[in-house]
Amino acid sequence: MVEPRAFWLDEHFDREHGTGGRGRYEAEVLRRTDEFADTWGDIAPVAFAATAWRIATELSPGYVRWHRRIVSATCAPSPWDGSLTGAVTVISRWPAELTWTRQWQRDRGWRDWPQLFGQYTTPTERDLTRSPHLRALLQVDAPVPLGDLPPAPDGPDDAVAATARRAVVVLTRELNDLLGPMIGQLEAGVPADS
Repeated sequence: MVEPRAFWLDEHFDREHGTGGRGRYEAEVLRRTDEFADTWGDIAPVAFAATAWRIATELSPGYVRWHRRIVSATCAPSPWDGSLTGAVTVISRWPAELTWTRQWQRDRGWRDWPQLFGQYTTPTERDLTRSPHLRALLQVDAPVPLGDLPPAPDGPDDAVAATARRAVVVLTRELNDLLGPMIGQLEAGVPADS
């Protein structure tokens, strides 16, 4: 079975919808260069990479895309030691303890995550007046390896957009490596030990 991608870059959409010969992401980085001001010349690439990631995920649609089970994904410097951490919220099935028996439901018609055309959605206001919903989320907090991140630029020059793109490519790969197997297991819907 092929492992699903947790994250990927939408290069095609980015190029098609860019302006002035630049992709959307490159143009956005150059427009928001001031947001990188505190990162110029930093010996650690962490703050620069976190800012690059934030800008990439704030585009609509995002330059970084993610699997339908992923609700949010952020990268930030750790307040503990300055390393890079990722925080990802993932939609899950109910925990096994709640699926073992339905006795706890007491015939109240509990519902899981609604889906519309294969995408997870929040229950409508009407749905919430009809039955209770239990929507399970997993919160993944993990260190992100720094080894392949590019160094932060010394200042706001033409290389900023290319360096930001490289940082986002590395973060996308690292988070995909971390979460791809988990997403695959959730999609399979089969307990690992069965």
